[in-house]
Amino acid sequence: MATEKKVTAIKNTPKHLLGIQNLSVLEAREILTEAKSFIKLNRGSSKKLDVLRGKTQINLFFEPSTRTQSSFDLAGKRLGADVMTMNMGNSALKKGETLIDTAMTLNAMHPDIIVIRHQDSGAPNLLSQKVNCTVINAGDGRREHPTQALLDALTIINRKGNIEGLKIAICGDILHSRVARSNIYLMNMLGAEVNVIAPKTLMPKGIDNLGVKSFTDMKKGLDGCDIVMMLRLQNERMQGSFLPSKREYYEFFGLTPEKLKFAKKDALLMHPGPMNRGVEIDTKLADDINVSLVKEQVELGVAVRMACLKLYCK
Repeated sequence: MATEKKVTAIKNTPKHLLGIQNLSVLEAREILTEAKSFIKLNRGSSKKLDVLRGKTQINLFFEPSTRTQSSFDLAGKRLGADVMTMNMGNSALKKGETLIDTAMTLNAMHPDIIVIRHQDSGAPNLLSQKVNCTVINAGDGRREHPTQALLDALTIINRKGNIEGLKIAICGDILHSRVARSNIYLMNMLGAEVNVIAPKTLMPKGIDNLGVKSFTDMKKGLDGCDIVMMLRLQNERMQGSFLPSKREYYEFFGLTPEKLKFAKKDALLMHPGPMNRGVEIDTKLADDINVSLVKEQVELGVAVRMACLKLYCK
């Protein structure tokens, strides 16, 4: 049962979830196992537990988010926490307050969990040094998005049974994507073979050092792949010209039914959202329930975030 007490690998580790790179394989597997126990609960008629009863969760989102923010909000409430989501667009930061000042203000309110998304890499790490509670990284700059990678892994396991031995392609704006980085760390950790596919302008230097194979050709990169993860173009992080045009990008790097045929016959499609239809993915393909796992990713995201909140909030 989801509420059963047990000795955990996370028990003796730091109480913050700042990135996949900080996790051991045992800790990652523990989160995924815990998350599995919440899938049935979330599909049932009674979704409320009291695991975090009396705990206070603050969602601190400096960047706009639909999926991540709403799923953390739901996850906390379903576990019984008191959840407060702060609108940082109207915060004191606009009046010149620093992140450290904000941290000190929040710390005085004695929260138990702070979930933070920030445009600057390393912001969750800095926050974790200034507060007396659990900090969970909901995405920081280009660095990491650990719960997205964990929900992606759970989605694959839920459909394929395992990750070990699978061949996974991550395609698109690798350079600016924290999702790509966290997935590379986690999929390698769980025994997958990872290909990354992008135009040269969107491929990080030294990416092969992360244990992946890099390609600038979709046909070669998708060959024999079980899972195809498409990424959104991170226009808000691009300074300068990285692409000739969106039309040309779609022609060479947008996923279409024709390009998907380069992968295995039973290959499945994933996307962290939001999707730019007709730019990185074909609309019909995105909505094909026989191929697309996008809706399942959203559903299982709540289960993964429930697991993280439960395991890290001692």
